Amino acid sequence: MKLHELQRNIGATQSKKRVGRGPGSGIGKTSGRGQKGQKARSGGSINPVFEGGQLPLYRRLPKRGFTNDKFKTVYAVINVEDLNHFEDGTVVTPALLKDAGLLKKQCDGVKVLGKGKVERKLTVQANKFSSSAMEKLKEAGSKAEVI
Repeated sequence: MKLHELQRNIGATQSKKRVGRGPGSGIGKTSGRGQKGQKARSGGSINPVFEGGQLPLYRRLPKRGFTNDKFKTVYAVINVEDLNHFEDGTVVTPALLKDAGLLKKQCDGVKVLGKGKVERKLTVQANKFSSSAMEKLKEAGSKAEVI
């Protein structure tokens, strides 16, 4: 078999359904939408959860359980490899990270994660460190200080 001998399988391609093309097509006149009503109009679609004005199921069911989302602590994260941006002996603080453009916002604190390698000796001050980040900082001779 050669490239110029390739053909699609039978039934693999179908012609596009052309709605509203005469009475013989089976989908002429109203184009398979039926007579009048919201679903017959252009742009007329109904929200899948709409129940015709009946109180929807998601409002009928009781709200249960506890959520602490309003009060949870959200940390801005930075990886160890991003700390190579600074020179040896620098004290890296959350404010310094923000000034350098490595953090967009500090959130409730800064957490250092362990992706990559540290090639500089730094003193890193952050609210939290992952265990792998602590190991990599120690291997590089850097200090990790929890604020």
